[in-house]
Formats: sequence, C-alpha cells, structure tokens
Amino acid sequence: MAKQEKEFVKEITPQSEDYSQWYLDVILKAQLMDYAPVKGCMVIRPYGYTLWENMQQRLDKRIKETGHLNAYFPLFIPESLLQKEADHVEGFAPEVAWVTHGGNEKLTERLVVRPTSETIICEMYSRWIQSYRDLPVLINQWCNVVRWEKTTRPFLRTSEFLWQEGHTAHRNEEEAEEETLKMLEVYRDFVENDLAIPVIAGRKTEKEKFAGALRTYSIEALMSDGKALQAGTSHNLGEHFARVFDITYLDKDGELKYVWQTSWGVSTRLIGALIMVHGDDRGLVLPPLVAPTQVIIVPIAPKKAQAEVLAKAQELYNELKEAGVRVEMDDREEYSPGWKFNEWEMKGVPLRLEIGPRDLQAGVAVLARRDTGEKETVALEELAERVPALLTEIQKNMFAKAKRFMEENTHRTDDYEEFKQIVAEKRGFVISSWCGSDACEQAIKEETKATIRNIPFHLQDEKPGNCLYCGKDGKHLVYFARSY
Repeated sequence: MAKQEKEFVKEITPQSEDYSQWYLDVILKAQLMDYAPVKGCMVIRPYGYTLWENMQQRLDKRIKETGHLNAYFPLFIPESLLQKEADHVEGFAPEVAWVTHGGNEKLTERLVVRPTSETIICEMYSRWIQSYRDLPVLINQWCNVVRWEKTTRPFLRTSEFLWQEGHTAHRNEEEAEEETLKMLEVYRDFVENDLAIPVIAGRKTEKEKFAGALRTYSIEALMSDGKALQAGTSHNLGEHFARVFDITYLDKDGELKYVWQTSWGVSTRLIGALIMVHGDDRGLVLPPLVAPTQVIIVPIAPKKAQAEVLAKAQELYNELKEAGVRVEMDDREEYSPGWKFNEWEMKGVPLRLEIGPRDLQAGVAVLARRDTGEKETVALEELAERVPALLTEIQKNMFAKAKRFMEENTHRTDDYEEFKQIVAEKRGFVISSWCGSDACEQAIKEETKATIRNIPFHLQDEKPGNCLYCGKDGKHLVYFARSY
C-alpha cells in the first residue's frame, strides 16, 4: 500500500474515546479547513467553502424572499462610533482587535476591526433615514467579522469567521418585533429543513441577551455529545441605538420619532453544528440539500472491462447532472475502490453509486446510502428518477434521526439534585422551572456550568412549577444545557 494511502486510512478517533479529537480529525481529514499561521484563524478549504456556499445560497434566497437587500459596510469602524454605545462596548471590549497604525504612521483615532456592524450601520442609517417614507430599511450583508477569542475551535469559535448580519429599521415596536420573529422563523426553517438539524426556538434571558438589545431570540440545537449550540439569533434592538446615533424620522403626524431597529445573524458555526449533529465514527454525514457532492460514482473497472465500465459511468454521470444532481466521478486509477469508498464516506457524500462489469452485464448499479449504510440495486434506466427520490428520503431521515436524538436527550425536572445529576451524567437539554431571577440563573451556571439556552415558545402557555434553584413560584419553563 502506498504511503499516502496508509496515512489516509488511519482511524478517526472514535467519538466515545475523545469527542474533541474526533471533531478535529473529521474536519482535517475531510479537508473542510486547515489551521492558518495566525492563532485562532482558519483557512476554509474548497470542500468546506463549497459547503458554506451551498448553505449561503439557500439562506440568501430566503432572506431576499422576505424583502431584504444585500449591501456591504466597511471592515473598519472608528473607535468614537463604538464608544457611543456603552453596553455594546462593554459586551465586545475583551474581543476587539484594534488597528493603531496605517503604514508607518500612527492613526489619530484607533480603528476597530468589526466584531459586528451595529455602530457603523447606525451611523449610515442616521444619514439615510429622514421620513416615514424611508422606512422600513431592510438590509443584510454577508461578510467576515473578527473577535479575539481566547479559546478557539474550528468553525465553532474562531477569531475570524464568516456570517450574514441583517440590520433593519422600522417605524414602531410592533413592526420591529414582527421582523425579529419573522427572521428567527427564517432561520428555524433553514436549519431544520436544509441542514436537517432540529432546534428549539425561544427568547434569551436578560442575562444572555445581545449587548444593547431590548430582546434577543435564538434557535438552540443539541450536538451528539449532549452539548447545546446556539445556531442563530435575532435581536429587537428597540430605540436604543437610534437614540445613541440620533436615527430619527418625521412621521405622518408631523412628529419627529426614533426608529425601532433589529439585527440578526448566523455564521460558519453552522458547519460545526452539521458535523456534530450528523457525523459518526467514519466521518461526515452531510444532508443532500447542502452537500458539495450529492452522488459520487465509483466505477469498479478491471483492465479487461475498463473502457466499457468507464463509458457507462460517464453516461450515468451525464444523466444525473442533467437531472440536476451534484454528481462527481472518481475514476482515479491509483486508488482501490475500497479506499475510495472510505474517502467519500469520510467526506459525508450522501449517496455512492457503484458500477462494475457484473452490474453492467445485469443492467444495474448499486446505490449505497451514507446515512444508514444500506445498499440497493437499481436498474440503469431508473437511476435518473430513483437518485433524486432517494436524496429526498435521506434528507428526511437525517432530520428524523436528529430529532429522535434530541427528544431522547431532553429531560425534565424541578428537583435541583436530580438536575445536577442529569447535567453531569446524562447531558442533553433539561426543561425546568425558573423564577426569572438573575441570581438563580447565575448560581446554577456557576455550580453546574449549565446555562439557560432560551425560554421556549412552545412551552409558553404551560404553567411552570417552583423554581429549580430557590423553590419560589416559577415564571418560565426554560431549556438548560451545557453549551459550546
């Protein structure tokens, strides 16, 4: 066996042995990214970037369908703009990267490398918005942001990452709240239907909300190690930033009023979520809707039948491509079929199509599913119809499997001793009653490392019991979990 082949087939660390190492093994071996020379930064390799592009395109379409337009704002923000909003500054100060020199000259005012764009966008909105006729302003941007993180993990928490951030301005609270919840629903729909990741939608506590926001809403997902991941957030900013940046408009009644604003975003951490929700000990398992390659054709072509098999494989490739399938063919002669099977399984390709001399003789091909490992034999003339149907089936099955896992790992208790045991031993989500006090929330976090992920919408009509921590009347049923 060639040295390259030996290195490739080294085992991925099993999840049960070391989950963190499994995660790193998978992303490196699947060539999603590589470490950059700058600590905490990553190079997103073509396979990882194609995955991000597929996600980006599908979400961007939804954002535009809701009436938003894409724009672009500068990477650099003057310090004076950031300093205008005290809560915002305090929230981001430890993570801010500063530019102090331009060439050899010291800048008269330091520049912030954007950690988020509220301040620079508010500055521009204060110039653009004069009248109620200018509202609503519905703008989104796809860009990179920089947050100088102390502890980093590829995709999940990096010093620089890619995301989209929506920023809107409205006439009143009602319109802003409607926008905030509408975009949270766009995220839920995208993450559940396209990424096959079930989520819990709800409101963040005051303690966990975005710095400077009136209210923050989130969708929370459960990873296969039992930890939660915040998969997206949507913020009603109220009039807070508008008052700081003097964003006013002349209303129909002739009165000068402050706009109400929202902001919302998801990032490349969704790639991390995809890996951890669906991946297994053999590597990635990618949902067909966003997978860079949906079908990999592996011709099994011994020398004497090589020309015939490759010709048919090429024919099938053309047919599937014409049917709108993202298909690739692996006809590399230097690797064995078994090695190729391992590689494409590790890269998470949803469907493998195998065809050899015997298959050709019988007029069939073999389809192997990545999600279940099941194989089926399909007549060649039926492939163009069967493959898209099977991809749809795989997408649905992946969501159902992840939802089952989340349900099986969601516990319920108002007994603090039982809660601590669940968090330490079983992990997963814990639904509990909470009195609404910051002190109880903080004490639980310090004692168990579990945080309130959100106050879920689907339980808001259910009466809570006594507070998990202090025993007083509960105000909300909430989801707790340890998280990334």
